[in-house]
Amino acid sequence: MSRVGRKPIPIPSGAKVEVKDGVLVAEGPKGKVSQKLADGFPVEIKDGQITVSRTSDAGPARAMHGLLRSLLANAVEGVSKGYSKQLELVGVGYKVEHKGTEVQFALGYAHPIQFKIPAGVTIEVDAKANRVTVSGADRQQVGEVSAQIRRLRDPDPYKGKGVRYVGEKLRQKEGKAGAR
Repeated sequence: MSRVGRKPIPIPSGAKVEVKDGVLVAEGPKGKVSQKLADGFPVEIKDGQITVSRTSDAGPARAMHGLLRSLLANAVEGVSKGYSKQLELVGVGYKVEHKGTEVQFALGYAHPIQFKIPAGVTIEVDAKANRVTVSGADRQQVGEVSAQIRRLRDPDPYKGKGVRYVGEKLRQKEGKAGAR
């Protein structure tokens, strides 16, 4: 058995989990997340825990066992605690503003960039510190939205300007030898 796959997933208080038509649906105070289940992996909810087992011992089945358990654990944790990622804008004149259902970025381009906030995700803006916090119940969606915001202006390896995750280490490259 997979070490990750055989660990039971505890269901925290305040979260409700049920399996319907091959989909696990988790609801909690932070939102609702649904995760499609793979064939050949029976999921059992009993005594406040979720257990995932497998019917085959083939290599791909063993790998999928651990993956499915991790995805279900992320869904349960997301609806109870939630996930968040922080990004910071580094650069002279870089600004961010929250405007209704959009976030407006000024990232050194000739025009401001309007970023529409997708459903299921909340974005908080700290304009003084040039920080953006992306939070939500679905871990994959929070990561994807954060990556889309970071892609608006990737960090420059020479000057260090751009949008980056808080705490991200950026390897500075040396410029041209003649510029010293």
